[in-house]
Amino acid sequence: MKVTAKRTNKPSEPRDAQLPRLSLSVQYAVRDVQLPSRRQVRRWAQACTPVAAQVTVRFVDAEEGRRLNHDFRGRDYPTNVLSFAYAPPPDLAGDLVVCAPVVQREAQDQGKALEAHFAHLIVHGMLHLQGYDHENESDAAAMEERERETMARLKFPDPYAGEA
Repeated sequence: MKVTAKRTNKPSEPRDAQLPRLSLSVQYAVRDVQLPSRRQVRRWAQACTPVAAQVTVRFVDAEEGRRLNHDFRGRDYPTNVLSFAYAPPPDLAGDLVVCAPVVQREAQDQGKALEAHFAHLIVHGMLHLQGYDHENESDAAAMEERERETMARLKFPDPYAGEA
């Protein structure tokens, strides 16, 4: 018995055609085999971006992370993620700077899987680019709820589980 594929005249649609366009650049300014791949970063960023966006994600060492945090936030220590928004939605554009050594240390100290912690910080930074913040209790609650929802859709645990 010969089996043939049935042909249709319908154009095939990309799997993610329903997702907004994400122009993403990923830079690795630090060498570490434990850093997420470009594909992972795209998946995480896309999961919480309801509009078209142009974003650069840069993974840095502690010195660059400290310098940027000092220069732009006046704090003389490296932090896990910095967000630089250039255009708000609907023309979302910005940069995320992820300090790899800080993320790795936090994941270890908090008993979290490194991949899950990187994913959370990409989601967290992307929400900052969209105008979310955690400067007061109600804003923090709204942002954390979006983070929890996004992380659950990505099949990661609640990043705030176990916090008081």
